[in-house]
Amino acid sequence: MNRISEVSFRAVSLTTASRFAEASELYRAVFGYLDPAYGLNPRLLGALASNGGSVVGILDESDKLVAFAYGFCGTDRRGFYHYSQSAVVAADHQGHGLGRMLKQAQREVALSHGMSRMRWTYDPMQVRNAHFNLDVLGARGRWFAPDMYGPGTDRVIVEWDLTREQPAAVDQAELTELTELILPADPAELRTSFEGLLAKGLAAVSCRRLPDGNGAYYFGPADA
Repeated sequence: MNRISEVSFRAVSLTTASRFAEASELYRAVFGYLDPAYGLNPRLLGALASNGGSVVGILDESDKLVAFAYGFCGTDRRGFYHYSQSAVVAADHQGHGLGRMLKQAQREVALSHGMSRMRWTYDPMQVRNAHFNLDVLGARGRWFAPDMYGPGTDRVIVEWDLTREQPAAVDQAELTELTELILPADPAELRTSFEGLLAKGLAAVSCRRLPDGNGAYYFGPADA
């Protein structure tokens, strides 16, 4: 048996300066950021934790922080929502369900502050992330943000209804009733197609890896 499967993890809210510093170090390590401009200020995490934001982590059996996420309150014409800015998992702990634990921990924080929706972004070319967000969690891709962080950083903005029970995965029969978008190699082509489908009142509800290795998005009614 793989040793990591025997380890027990626990989700906690981070509340101390030492934990915020640990989270900041993990953030740089996971993303490989060397430029201080891309760092994460531990004091910012403290401010968020004290003012309605979420700063949650996953600890292993030795009390070491192996994953964390943070977010804050956002608002639009529909009201308030929780915005999850970032979630990171240590390289040697990825692929073992810690990302889902982080999102559930953020969900609990958001609900405790009266939020019923959570949003975050992801790279639409990353099929694995898209599948996790849409199929595993049940979030919906509702908006497309071209060049969100500069040229070449297109992002899909998903919204997660925190009040709904975990939805059942979309089965193969249901997929045939949805609009399919095969993931093109050119990000610009994906942008055009994605934005066109969203403009029709649809939302991305699933992303799957096809037998030939390509990825495919599936779109359905945005209000479903």
